[in-house]
Amino acid sequence: MNNLCDDNKNSLLTLEDVLAAVNGTCVSKTQGFCFTSVATDSRNVTEKTLFVPLIGENQDGHKYIPQAIEKGASVVFVCGKNYKSDKKTYDDLEEKNPSVSFIIVNNTLAALQEAAAKYVEKFPRLIRIGVTGSSGKTTTKEIAASILSQKYNVITNKGNLNSETGVPLSVFNIRAENQIGLFEMGMNRKNEMAETASVLKPQYAVVTNIGTAHIGILGSRENIALEKSNIFNYFNGKGVAVLPCDDDFTKFLASKVNGKTVYYGEGARNSIVKFVKDKGLEGTEFTVGGISVTLPLPGKYNFKNAEAAVALAGMLGLSPAEIVNGIKKMKPLFGRSEVLHGKYTIIQDCYNANPDSMEKSIDFCSSCSVSASQKRVYILGDMLELGEDSKEAHHNVGVMAAHGNASLLIFIGKEMEEAAKAAKTENCGAVVIQISEKDEEAMYKVVDALHAFAHQGDLILIKGSRGMGLERITAMIDPSLAREGE
Repeated sequence: MNNLCDDNKNSLLTLEDVLAAVNGTCVSKTQGFCFTSVATDSRNVTEKTLFVPLIGENQDGHKYIPQAIEKGASVVFVCGKNYKSDKKTYDDLEEKNPSVSFIIVNNTLAALQEAAAKYVEKFPRLIRIGVTGSSGKTTTKEIAASILSQKYNVITNKGNLNSETGVPLSVFNIRAENQIGLFEMGMNRKNEMAETASVLKPQYAVVTNIGTAHIGILGSRENIALEKSNIFNYFNGKGVAVLPCDDDFTKFLASKVNGKTVYYGEGARNSIVKFVKDKGLEGTEFTVGGISVTLPLPGKYNFKNAEAAVALAGMLGLSPAEIVNGIKKMKPLFGRSEVLHGKYTIIQDCYNANPDSMEKSIDFCSSCSVSASQKRVYILGDMLELGEDSKEAHHNVGVMAAHGNASLLIFIGKEMEEAAKAAKTENCGAVVIQISEKDEEAMYKVVDALHAFAHQGDLILIKGSRGMGLERITAMIDPSLAREGE
């Protein structure tokens, strides 16, 4: 069987490599084997795509195999159980699509990860970096990418494609010219970090913090820290962990590192970063090796993300001047501490929300300087995936918001009902509005309440989990400020 693309001989992996990696069986009689992209969503399939149908709780991607083939899929993974239970259907598909290679695997998700790991092995000189933490992962990754790009050719995952499927899909974008692979690695269940680490096998790992994101699934911060520590699994005595000085799980994380540990943040020894001034909405001024620079992202938490990126860059040989140039080229990230100037000054932070990031956002807005005539408005949406801790966490957000110097508090979602009750009980002078739904009608209610209360120049925080879709509010308030999310 020919293992090369018929036209461009650029298959990401050969048939032999795929079969060895996934312990699979090719049941088709195709004369050519080629895939130049990988997709788990049939809508993203293009010509010569490896289509991997995933099986979830409510959906089985195998039913989209015909659509994927119609759109150009050239290789398809099929779960062995599905194949055996409906062999005639797959035999018909094979007969009607002789140019498609069907590979039977035990588990399609595991096969995706195993094939991706095999692909990464094709680039032994690639410097492999993983970034994880309960919050700040994407911002840290983007700052680091901007800095490291001053010296290296860097490939990263787009947006926050950081999951059990996002990381494997992302690494298939690595090419020969890339010198660094910088990948954000998230998790929301037990063993997920171990799985994604097995794909990339990071040589460097940055941890932003150990917070309470996904605590409803993992049960405790201790379990979260243990799960995150799996990012060090492939250090083999040679890896480098970049850890925050001030996290109460830092010592635990360091104990799991079989390699070198470097620290960043307040109290870090030999740091080349010196804080100068918090410039509020304009960002943070600091120096790197004596060279002044302003990070164009507001908040002390973003400054800390920058410190992590600088520490990583120092380990990879970048000079202070190169680091500063990289920071200067940073662009605002959609939905993450974006400062939008229009009729109101809007801080749009609606890509992630957990108790830690919510507290940081409220603290920041509370400390921002405003004139006597300006008011603060906090529009806060549900924090998702908190499990049995959700009620207490949302109660605490309501208390924080009530004491956050805001004049108007709008809580959105069923979980935020608890926050609204807490804010009203605190009775700190803010007007409190609670809207339980998150549909379009609910968004219009938010905007109507805002317009009835706020005036030009007021400071508005929009913060909630991604699933709440609160960026819609910005578009309704001022369409000129809206831009498409990642």
